[in-house]
Amino acid sequence: MIRKLLVSEVSEIKKLIDPFVKQGLMLPKSLHALYTGVRDFWIATDDHDPREIIGCCALQVSWMDLAEIRTLAVKREHQNGGIGRELVESCISEAADLHLKTLFTLTYVPDFFKKMGFHEIDKTTLPNKIWADCIHCQYFPDCRETALIYQIGG
Repeated sequence: MIRKLLVSEVSEIKKLIDPFVKQGLMLPKSLHALYTGVRDFWIATDDHDPREIIGCCALQVSWMDLAEIRTLAVKREHQNGGIGRELVESCISEAADLHLKTLFTLTYVPDFFKKMGFHEIDKTTLPNKIWADCIHCQYFPDCRETALIYQIGG
């Protein structure tokens, strides 16, 4: 089931993303950052145990008509089952409800997003303010992620 994150579940999201952080596949997130961004998150729960969070994805508004799809993580044993797609689709739907026009993502798995209609772009075309989190990345300033955008309604 896909639904919004509850405040009481923030520590579970941290446990979900930390292994990906350790592998260098995701930026670290403090509990403070997760709590302050709680309304950005969609989660997937296990069909057999709705208390178990098996995936998450966040939509963070960046500007008047621009938002980022970020912090997409699905437990390894639940990958390749469509959960990531459902989470991103929830973010796209929410972005459309907010009348946003463009979504972007920075990712190590561009093919996943390309299958969903995202198109690769040059990172330098993104507004400078989106790079605020990059200073926390182990690869900064030599970003290894691919930038992609998605046009809502287009």
